[in-house]
Amino acid sequence: MTAHVEAEVGFSGQQPKAVRKALVMLEAVAHLGPGATAKEIARFAGVAPTTAYRMLNLLVADGFLVRVPDLSGFALGRRTAELSRAAVATDTSPTLHETVEELRSHTRFGLHVASFAGGRLRFVDQDPDHEIVGITLLAKNLHANALGKVMLAHNPALNERLELRRLTDFTVCDPEVLRAELMQAQLDGHAFENQECRLGRSALAVPIRNHAAEVVGGLCLQGSPLRVSPTDYEQLRFLHEGSRRLTGLL
Repeated sequence: MTAHVEAEVGFSGQQPKAVRKALVMLEAVAHLGPGATAKEIARFAGVAPTTAYRMLNLLVADGFLVRVPDLSGFALGRRTAELSRAAVATDTSPTLHETVEELRSHTRFGLHVASFAGGRLRFVDQDPDHEIVGITLLAKNLHANALGKVMLAHNPALNERLELRRLTDFTVCDPEVLRAELMQAQLDGHAFENQECRLGRSALAVPIRNHAAEVVGGLCLQGSPLRVSPTDYEQLRFLHEGSRRLTGLL
């Protein structure tokens, strides 16, 4: 990949910028998930669109990326998967999924993990025993769910284009009320959802950080409104401890 990318993009062996950009773009696809568009990848990687298009084509040609079936975006390719398998084979530290599964063994509630990469809420580890009904609504209505509120609290710029749709009688649609709630969520370190996206469901969520202390996702505990509460300190302690254990794994 190195020789191919540098030669095509016009960088010499003394200028490894092309290699770094290629790696960052692979990282962008890994974070954004299958179907990430060239524009989303360019924005995530901080690469000019024209450079992104050219390098994406090279990465596809080399087998590190593939185009999704409808050609609307990209996904990781065979050669990237081979690198990932080789890395896993030599790494004995627990993976994100292994850690979340261990946490699930200590709670009767649904436990889910989402990524916030690229300004988009995307579930990366769903609890197989607790289906998220209406899951597509969550990413489209950040104001109406606990994970979305964590995301908004730590990325205020997302509020600028937010449409406060009413999904239930409990949905917070007043901008000032929501702003105060997000400020409190940032101070408290957790967000609460009380039947705001779907009746009969409440949730608590806490941020997941990388090793640079940046919020990159969220851990969510979901259950009945009668059982999930922001005043239940055992639930909050469990979530915060889980978040600490997931640091750097997302």
